Amino acid sequence: MASPLAQQELVNHIMATDPKNFITPLGFQKLQQEYKHLKSKERPEVVDVVAWAASNGDRSENADYHYGKKRLREIDKRVGYLTATLENAEVVDPSKIKSDRVGFGATVTILEEDESQKVYALVGAEESDPDTGKINWLSPLARALVKAQVGDFVTVRSPKGERDVEVIDIKYVTISYDS
Repeated sequence: MASPLAQQELVNHIMATDPKNFITPLGFQKLQQEYKHLKSKERPEVVDVVAWAASNGDRSENADYHYGKKRLREIDKRVGYLTATLENAEVVDPSKIKSDRVGFGATVTILEEDESQKVYALVGAEESDPDTGKINWLSPLARALVKAQVGDFVTVRSPKGERDVEVIDIKYVTISYDS
């Protein structure tokens, strides 16, 4: 098994050359739970409703039947997406990474131009929740921060324009989703 530093260097290299579907262990677990819920609970319930609605005869004005069929298509589409996402996911545990540079899984404290401090965790696309400080590792802010060290100033280019931020802390810890 690669050392934590080697793992982080690999993650940084891959991020720069070939974006992968990186995800934290907890994020992976949440997607698995959603997949299982859709397959074992929600889809069978909707199938039962559609079967019941179809047994009522004329389907042309049967709202339960039409809504059920639409919902089944939505579920099947999401299940297909989740299947591909889970199959292609590369699970990276941030707590096992030892690095002084920003990369996937880092929890980074930055100092904004207005002197306010903000903390962000770089997570997978399916896990991102900017309102709680979890940002997609492919977002403009995360891309600007990748490879930065404490004390570095980086320019963030986003649709809102450019701004300079200073990296004041980098940690690799288990990312929680309690919020």
